[in-house]
Amino acid sequence: MSLREGASVVLSAPVIEALARLAARQRGPARHRQPVAIIGPGDGGPAECEAAHAVAHALAGAGMAVVCGGRGGVMAAASRGAVEAGGIAVGILPEDDDRNANEWLSVAIPTGMGEMRNGIIARSGVCLVAIGGNMGTLSEMAMGLKWGKPVFVMHGDVALPGAVQARGVDDMLAQVLDCLLD
Repeated sequence: MSLREGASVVLSAPVIEALARLAARQRGPARHRQPVAIIGPGDGGPAECEAAHAVAHALAGAGMAVVCGGRGGVMAAASRGAVEAGGIAVGILPEDDDRNANEWLSVAIPTGMGEMRNGIIARSGVCLVAIGGNMGTLSEMAMGLKWGKPVFVMHGDVALPGAVQARGVDDMLAQVLDCLLD
């Protein structure tokens, strides 16, 4: 994973307020039971990994579980961010065992399905947060869009019709929180 120790993101007042509203919602009967899917390449660079960590940390700190592909790069950064915030990180693994799971997962689910597990990740998220891009990420985004899921993108290589672009972590969180609080 390419996450700098001590990297921090400054969040705007509206995002901080929205995170507090989400946290209150997550403590009640109207909570989201589905996780947020944070998707991205296993070889994500520092910018992608720092963003994934920050987004997962903020959302998990507000009571949202995170689901990802469970391996390295963006997936590991998101898992680490979620767990460091006291949240839950679920990894849907392509292999039939957990030996390639990242060390921060709360739950590792080996599927033995290979890349077909991308469909489970896309289907399980209340929305999809794509940070970085590769063919696996694009497949998850496309399935999410086909199924009517909100898809938010940062540092993406290819623009898919219907996916919402974010300019940075604060903008990404603002858009995801708007979706989750709707």
